[in-house]
Parts: sequence; structure tokens; C-alpha cells
Amino acid sequence: MRNEPAAPVAVTLPASAGSSARARQVLAEAASTWGLSPDVTDDAALVVTELVSNAVDHAEGPVGLTVSRTATGVRIEVADNSPALPQPRPVQVDSARGRGLIIVEALSASWGTEERDGGKVVWAELAG
Repeated sequence: MRNEPAAPVAVTLPASAGSSARARQVLAEAASTWGLSPDVTDDAALVVTELVSNAVDHAEGPVGLTVSRTATGVRIEVADNSPALPQPRPVQVDSARGRGLIIVEALSASWGTEERDGGKVVWAELAG
């Protein structure tokens, strides 16, 4: 059944500008296989873009992406080699940047971080 949890999809991406596009592609393929609604898929695409972009901008080395179907929606995990935990910051209206975690928080049922092996995982769960 489509609402049952399925095997996670995991990839390693380079810390480069094209990784966000690849992450969206991985997410879209998994969402299609799992039968996620277009609205959930679109929201998850924004979340994965922001999380991967943050990892590329603020960490070094490869970025790990895991997308999992859960009983209540989808979970996105982005791992990097930086121990620095992300902190939402006040929006500067004249800046085109700095809204990523605000977007993640707005679109996710929950999100957070976990320290792992000298780095971290930033995760978000979306209902759907």
C-alpha cells in the first residue's frame, strides 16, 4: 500500500551548486514511487533545496541526503561534515539570502538537528 513506510532513498552529493537540483530530482522520483500528493512533493522540494543549499554553503565535503517515507508523511535528512548547528536568523529585508530555515520551519511538521561523527544531520518531516 502507498501509505506504508517504504525503503529510504539515500545518495551522496558533492558540495557544489548543482547538488540542490540533484536532490530535488531524487526527492521527486521517490515521491512519485510513494504516491505522495503534488502539494507535499512541492513543499518537500523546497525543504530539500534549502537544506542541501545550507550544507553546500556552510560545510565542506560531501553532503548525504536520505529521503524516507513514513507512516505520516516524508522525512528528509541532510548530513554534512560541519559540527556547527544551523541557527535561524532574523530576516534582513534587503537581503536575498537568510530565509532557508524559516522556509523549512514553515513547511515542515517538525525539524531539527542531530550531531553525528564530527558533523551533523539536519532533518525535516512533512505530513502527507
